[in-house]
Amino acid sequence: MTAPGPVWVLGAGSIGCFVGGCLQAAGAEVHFIGRPRVLSGLAADGLRVSDLDGRDDTILPAALHLHESPPERSLPSLVLLCVKSPATADAAALLQDAVPKGTPVVSLQNGVGNPAVARAHAPALKILPGMVPFNVAQLGPGHFHRGTEGHVAVQADPALEPWLATFERAGLPLDLHADLAPVQWGKLLLNLNNPVNALSGQPLQAQLLDRGHRRTLAALMAEALQLLAQAGIAPARMSPLPWRWMPAFLRLPTPVFRVAAARMLRMDAKARSSMADDVAQGRRTEIDALCGEFVRLAARLGTTAPRNAEMVRRIEALDHPRV
Repeated sequence: MTAPGPVWVLGAGSIGCFVGGCLQAAGAEVHFIGRPRVLSGLAADGLRVSDLDGRDDTILPAALHLHESPPERSLPSLVLLCVKSPATADAAALLQDAVPKGTPVVSLQNGVGNPAVARAHAPALKILPGMVPFNVAQLGPGHFHRGTEGHVAVQADPALEPWLATFERAGLPLDLHADLAPVQWGKLLLNLNNPVNALSGQPLQAQLLDRGHRRTLAALMAEALQLLAQAGIAPARMSPLPWRWMPAFLRLPTPVFRVAAARMLRMDAKARSSMADDVAQGRRTEIDALCGEFVRLAARLGTTAPRNAEMVRRIEALDHPRV
């Protein structure tokens, strides 16, 4: 069984390369559009995708379609928008001029506001919000590793029906939702750990086993949950534990937390947040789309979010983009 058509991955970073690599390993024609920094590694070493469940697939350099700008041939039947949040507007405008009207574009980006930004700059395209729950780390040139669990979630749309079997074969089954907003807010709460992890200098598992770092996350999360409740927003549950219990759960003594959070801690020692990678490599982070989203929500509610605002300040002090 073949894929319905070519796939463009716009934003060949960790998520884009992992998802695109899985799709190509399952037989799809995938075109990776990204920065020379990543593409040069792929051109030299190929693309390797691995995960904590034992997956390990390698695609040779000659089999990869690599582009610094959208190709004029092989127009896509599906676009996966994987650029960092600050690049969303420019990326969407680029797609507006490059792909046929009505092409489905799935945003696999952090935060809750990127699909709206993309729609504003690419009104002729079908922009669909998506959510990637798992962590992907780049372990070397061309090697992208999924270190945690979860299924990709996407807003249900008839345009995705022909693609379900392809994603299933790729080991990326899609969970479809009539309204993805609650899932996006739930993922945003989880992503509050990204800056904590970046500042810790530790892999995710080690950081989560440090009670001091968990207390920082608990404070960010408690503040965010209070704002969501005030705004009447009910985030989708992302774990067996109700959100209202999560801050207290994170504050448990580490020996108790280690046992109670066994499922949460099921990740390999290599897993780390994408923000940790960005900080380590001097790239601009997505802190404004994470903690900054709660700062803006607080402003709309006529209040403040001092803990999330402080995290924005601390991470932005480290933002020294080079590429």
